Amino acid sequence: MNMRIGLLQQQQTRLSMTQELSQAIALLQYSAQELASFLEARALENPLLEVMPSGQSKDRPRKTTYREKQNDINGIASETGTTLEEHLLSQLKPGRFQKDEQKLIRQVILNIDENGYFRGDINEIAVISNASPAKVEECLWEIQQLDPPGIGARNLQECLLLQLDRNGEGSPLAHVIVKGFFSEFAEKKWKKLAKELKVSLKEIQGIYDLMQKLNPRPGADFYQERAAYLVPDVVADCVNGQWRVHLVEGNLPAIGFNDDMFHSLTSSGDEQAIKFLQEKYQDYQWLAKSIRQRNDTILKVAGKIIEKQPYFFAEAKGQLMPLTMKEVADCLDIHESTVSRAVREKYLGTPFGTFELKSFFSSGIGTVSDSSASSAQVKKLIAAIIGHEDKRQPVSDQEITNMLKKNEGLVISRRTVAKYREQLGIASSSKRKRF
Repeated sequence: MNMRIGLLQQQQTRLSMTQELSQAIALLQYSAQELASFLEARALENPLLEVMPSGQSKDRPRKTTYREKQNDINGIASETGTTLEEHLLSQLKPGRFQKDEQKLIRQVILNIDENGYFRGDINEIAVISNASPAKVEECLWEIQQLDPPGIGARNLQECLLLQLDRNGEGSPLAHVIVKGFFSEFAEKKWKKLAKELKVSLKEIQGIYDLMQKLNPRPGADFYQERAAYLVPDVVADCVNGQWRVHLVEGNLPAIGFNDDMFHSLTSSGDEQAIKFLQEKYQDYQWLAKSIRQRNDTILKVAGKIIEKQPYFFAEAKGQLMPLTMKEVADCLDIHESTVSRAVREKYLGTPFGTFELKSFFSSGIGTVSDSSASSAQVKKLIAAIIGHEDKRQPVSDQEITNMLKKNEGLVISRRTVAKYREQLGIASSSKRKRF
């Protein structure tokens, strides 16, 4: 056995993840907002890097940063109307409550969440406000008499009962069901419930219809949520019958290089400063290259999506064809994961709406012929079948499976139908049944 010790040379090929490659991969999957945040952070580390709104010249006075510009846009959403607290306080009759009672009512209102439910602790509020628990309960009761009906309830059952009492529609049976049999009622175990209460299924169906008129979130209309502004990353236009894509100018921040600082400091003769600046200059170059690669990849992927979904664009939100990320990746000679990163939180603007790039990918469903249908098409068919069913005898998932095969030639399992139905937010046949 040869156990010699010595120096050996061996040549091998291997792929290593460099910092620059890792950066390029990260930038590709960033949304516009995430990229803006990333560039702002890099600008703090690199004095030679300048971040400015796209289209603004480096020589022009820099009045606002990209982040400030976004904040100005989002500031529009902060213009609120009447808040729930203001609405409730405005209903209190002047002079009816003393100052300490008004203060206690305000404290109780502060414990009502955005849906209108009281989430506080009576005893805790009593200690904080130096009042008795009974007084806090009294204030909560006063609030529950205000509009909107159901406000200040501690749970869904109390919310519904308050509305039943207020609307004058609360039959004794409705109160009995909500108070003592709410779980069975919600789960539609109506046959058992009808037998126990000695009433007909038709009467329980009437209570169910009444409940549909009530509001389970009475405070939601006053909740001022910041509006989400959806700005497309890519825009598609039809010119002379040909669809073309281009990046949205102004959606992404532009980066610039501070030449004045670079030349003034490199001419100082300080070797450490020159070495530092050269590293930062190289960092800027890699960053600029990564952004260009990111934009090129997104454009190519968006262009290929339009090419692979001709019916959707030709008919303005027409039929989606089965399309996978691997198919697009093979056409562009890139990896499937690159396509996945390119479409993550990216949006395509069209003359007929803005769509998430990811929404154009749909798995194929086999048919009795050689063709295939997209899952989006199948979901529409399922929704249509259920929409036209007899609610007294709703179709089961297996019946939908049989109907799709017979009428549309689609080969799909019952479990897949159930999955698509749940994704559409449609209940099972037993819970859709009317009596």
